[in-house]
Amino acid sequence: MATLGKPQNTIAILQKYNFNFQKKFGQNFLIDTHVLDKIICAADINGDDFVLEIGPGIGTMTQYLCEIAREVAAVEIDANLIPILADTLQDYDNVTVINEDILKMDIRALVQEKNGGKPIKVAANLPYYITTPIVMGLFESHVPIESITVMVQKEVADRMQVGPGTKDYGALSLAVQYYARPEIVAHVPPNCFMPRPKVGSAVIRLTRYEQPPVQVEDESLMFRLIRAAFNQRRKTLANALGNSPEIALPKNVIEQSIAELGQPATVRGEKLTLAQFAELADLIYYRLRQ
Repeated sequence: MATLGKPQNTIAILQKYNFNFQKKFGQNFLIDTHVLDKIICAADINGDDFVLEIGPGIGTMTQYLCEIAREVAAVEIDANLIPILADTLQDYDNVTVINEDILKMDIRALVQEKNGGKPIKVAANLPYYITTPIVMGLFESHVPIESITVMVQKEVADRMQVGPGTKDYGALSLAVQYYARPEIVAHVPPNCFMPRPKVGSAVIRLTRYEQPPVQVEDESLMFRLIRAAFNQRRKTLANALGNSPEIALPKNVIEQSIAELGQPATVRGEKLTLAQFAELADLIYYRLRQ
């Protein structure tokens, strides 16, 4: 089987099936074998691993994964790609192609069935328009995951790993860093894809923490506070929380909690660390229970 990472092989398979790229699915296929090697290397996959691949496309990375992993499940939303995958993956008996929307799938059930509920590794060249819901969905549904190694828009990769006080710092930074240790492993220019995207990309590895780096009484309250703080990031933290329908807290509770945190009334959410958001959530949690 010819490797699809070479541009001429990708073009040949697309022409064979008269495939048209679907803008709505954000399809950009990787045509650089060096980048594929970097992703596989960063994902640290071995012969014992069950790997979930999201958005296999024509099977470019899937072929690489099948060579190394014990078993691969490739979830592809575009029905037009299913016959192509049957062709490009015909030499492998350790792959299951699933024609579904990853955001609607019961991934925990899949992990239970295929890997006995033990942690899996995720690898993906993600459609950029739904990167955040996919990554957060995997973490928030508490799917047993060891690591997620994904190709994303460079700007999103930057957001996942930055700290307080920077313009890229936001709800995504905090959420990712609560669940995992982020590390950008490669920068990928637009000419490594077909068709070429308008933006640069990056491969980021998110290594799941066994225990989050901060402890908090009410995880969902903390994330509601974080979302509210960054939904109106130009406002002070007190005003952003006070305006949020998701929070619905009395103004005095918010102001007293921020003061007890040792922060000025004018502080903005972008100045707070993950540990401070956890502490604020606990202060509010205990104050509401009094």
